[in-house]
Amino acid sequence: QVQLVESGGGLVQPGGSLRLSCAASGGTFSTYAMSWYRQAPGKERELVAAVTNLSRTTMYADSVKGRFTISRDNAKSTVYLQMNNLKPEDTAVYYCSAGSSISRPPNSWGQGTQVTVSS
Repeated sequence: QVQLVESGGGLVQPGGSLRLSCAASGGTFSTYAMSWYRQAPGKERELVAAVTNLSRTTMYADSVKGRFTISRDNAKSTVYLQMNNLKPEDTAVYYCSAGSSISRPPNSWGQGTQVTVSS
């Protein structure tokens, strides 16, 4: 089973940017669909963005369209989430996940990285 480790979270002011990274090991990265989810305090975990194994298809939550970009580098076994124009409502723990398809629930999860948007 693939192991996932997120990095890049932190505190940023509204309107700022962050880039999250997720390094994978222990599996064949290029066969996995990859996703980013987030969970804010008191809320359910929600899908933020997903990308198919060869980057042919991406999908985004409506709340982040035009601000966030998911990408992956199969040679580095890493998936990224570029977050621009961050808003306080983007504050959450962000989780990287892997699965067989972006249309199915993931079956591997990272431990999460905190993103806080505040002035």
